[in-house]
Amino acid sequence: MTAMQHVSLGAHYAVHLPAPDDFAFWRERARGLIQCDVPPDRVSWIEPGGTGDLFASEGPARSEKRLPPLPADPRPVRASQRFLTVARSAALHSDPARFGLLYRLLWRLQRNPRLMEDKADPEVRRLEELAKSVRRDAHKMHAFVRFREVAEEDGPPHFVAWFEPDHHIVRAEAAFFMRRFANMRWSILTPRGSIHWDGETMREGPPARREDAPQGDPVENLWRSYYASIFNPARLKVGAMLSEMPKKYWKNLPEAELIPQLIAGAQAREAAMVAAGSRAEWVRPASLAEVAQGAAACRDCPIADCGTRAVAGEGPQQAALMIVGEQPGDQEDAAGRPFVGPAGQLLDDHLERAGIDRAQAYVTNAVKHFKFTWKGKHRLHQSPGAKEIDTCRFWLEAERALIRPRIVLALGASAARGLLGKTVSVTRERGRAIRLDDGAELWVTVHPSYLLRLDGAARAEQAALFAADLARVQARLGEV
Repeated sequence: MTAMQHVSLGAHYAVHLPAPDDFAFWRERARGLIQCDVPPDRVSWIEPGGTGDLFASEGPARSEKRLPPLPADPRPVRASQRFLTVARSAALHSDPARFGLLYRLLWRLQRNPRLMEDKADPEVRRLEELAKSVRRDAHKMHAFVRFREVAEEDGPPHFVAWFEPDHHIVRAEAAFFMRRFANMRWSILTPRGSIHWDGETMREGPPARREDAPQGDPVENLWRSYYASIFNPARLKVGAMLSEMPKKYWKNLPEAELIPQLIAGAQAREAAMVAAGSRAEWVRPASLAEVAQGAAACRDCPIADCGTRAVAGEGPQQAALMIVGEQPGDQEDAAGRPFVGPAGQLLDDHLERAGIDRAQAYVTNAVKHFKFTWKGKHRLHQSPGAKEIDTCRFWLEAERALIRPRIVLALGASAARGLLGKTVSVTRERGRAIRLDDGAELWVTVHPSYLLRLDGAARAEQAALFAADLARVQARLGEV
């Protein structure tokens, strides 16, 4: 007797899942249906409370009776480890069609065991998207659950948190919180169910409402003070912050009420940081030689204590063009000259193609010392921080005052900050002139080391944009 002989012609089967996150149950039923050769279009997967399907109103007990019996000698069901790993996460998604998708892929895997390697397949891509969304939801739960202590007369303190997950992740993530808060007595309440840990036993509970959770406790004031103290206005990127901490979670985070006022005051705080980094006590150098000597003796930031030399700028003092990079690299530190390493060679190539004579430009860096970290015997580049750039700005300003270039070309965001005193987006600022306080034009583009880190089409695209930026600078040199 073949497997198909167990399946009634034209029959449609409904599988009622006992819980929306029960992957083990789905896996067992899916294995049996595959062994009976039941195609995906003849199976409905119905989770608790599911509606809209012709078979949803049919009770679980009746639908179980209608499932085909397994053949006497069932064939093995093939599923790659990759499929099981991704499917286990995707099964927790809130999309009601997810179990049907899992079964269609399992069905196709019997004929194409390498299906999961086909990243262009729409169903494989959809499965990966579901799993990614679930992983992101779990990450947000780990990051944004905030326990509040509930006063109780007897027993140890009880901490309760409220969270609103997008998907069915509460039971799956219970082990994470059990390990992390093993000695606490806590509860996590959500609209999709609740979990409770008393230090020994994990219990599940029904869905909860927001008003079932406490609204605050005295410890939150300490947390707000801590958050305000670590907020760095110089590193503020509102878009990235909203991506990592979406507004939908703010209502559960005590520190979130500080965010609007911290963002509003970020520019003023950043300006104060820059002013604090200025050197009223230093006399501005009268020559480039004094700039080089002063920078070499400067110990106002930690980079100067790395044991590297201060690499001075080079070029004619009457240069119309001043090129500013981020900081010297390993080879520049060894040679004592700016832009002599791989990034410098790439810059030279582009300058030559743009018709710009490097020998007629003044080339320097926003930060004069090489910041690095050791990895074995090698010194690896580390980007300077905003405060380090602001501290070294004194020397860059001194060079500008002596050279008085008509055009300044900033290579990268650190160079732009060194010239403007604030962080700007290279993508947004490139392609247009920015007027500096002395009347010079500032043009911003990427650092050539960025091009070296790219490959293929991305590198070709960025190289073309870099060449276009240099062509604009060359054109302006002939006009101003």
